[in-house]
Amino acid sequence: MNVRHILMLPAMWLTAIISVVHAAEPTALGGGALAGQRPRVIVSTDIGGSDPDDFQSMVHLLFYADVLDIEGLVSSPPQQGRAKDINEVIDAYECDYPRLRSRSVRFPRPASLRAIVKQGATDAAPQQGWDTATEGSRWIASRAKENDQRPLWLLVWGSLTDVAQAIHDNPTIKAKIRVYSIGSWNTSQDRAARDYLFNSHTDLWWIESDGTFRGMYVGGDQSDGLGNRSFVDRHVKGHGALGTLFIDKKRDIKMGDTPSLLYLLRGDWDDPQSPHWGGAYVKNGHGANYWTDHSDKQLAERRYSGAKTVNQWRRDFLKDWQSRLDWTLKD
Repeated sequence: MNVRHILMLPAMWLTAIISVVHAAEPTALGGGALAGQRPRVIVSTDIGGSDPDDFQSMVHLLFYADVLDIEGLVSSPPQQGRAKDINEVIDAYECDYPRLRSRSVRFPRPASLRAIVKQGATDAAPQQGWDTATEGSRWIASRAKENDQRPLWLLVWGSLTDVAQAIHDNPTIKAKIRVYSIGSWNTSQDRAARDYLFNSHTDLWWIESDGTFRGMYVGGDQSDGLGNRSFVDRHVKGHGALGTLFIDKKRDIKMGDTPSLLYLLRGDWDDPQSPHWGGAYVKNGHGANYWTDHSDKQLAERRYSGAKTVNQWRRDFLKDWQSRLDWTLKD
């Protein structure tokens, strides 16, 4: 099809073609933590309790700890994840800390990270969606109440158990928090907590990612050493204690929770509908501040809605991480 034929197509077809081309050849994104903005962050994770990709995402998170204000690392359901699993990653970080610190003095001390590791719930919520306060839920609430004009980002890599508990016990914190949750399987592990938030707190600022996050490891540019296995073999293997731990847990990229962090690294945080390394989302009428996956089939990868809004940035976010992985190497 030549240019003359393209110009004769109906307008709606032209729009679709332009959208596909744009998705295939994205321009560089600005803004976010890598542009100097500093988000306040608490991670709620089921690390150690389900599959090993939470370890991978925690390794990736700590490589960016200098551009974040990490205020909490909470162990949450499902299954058998515990605070000790978070500390296992911090132990590896401590080994690499001197070299990372030589690159940026803003990398936090390992002891300061251990001080904000909190044990959350160890079981899913009962049918009502909440139960009793935990160390993790109390910590979330206390940090949300801190006198800071910036919102507190809750990146939820497991079940919403501790977030739901914190909001139930302290509903006023909704004005200070922003939630980005990785749903799908995680939702099924504590449906009651998720449904409690969805039905009883429609004013919650919430991105719920059920398919979009899978663009982290499905599709995108996987050429030239950017494949799920080839990138690890070339750029993670032999890169410090964190790289070794990453491979010990899983030898290829999954990192399904990482888009929640990528969202903060590049893009306009205030507008989930605009492009971000961690995806673009749409409103569905549920609430004024609720966003979820695109239903546009052109943005799906395989059966995963919205996944192309993440994987179109694959080269950018992996190359950026590659440069930080190299900081662990000897001079």
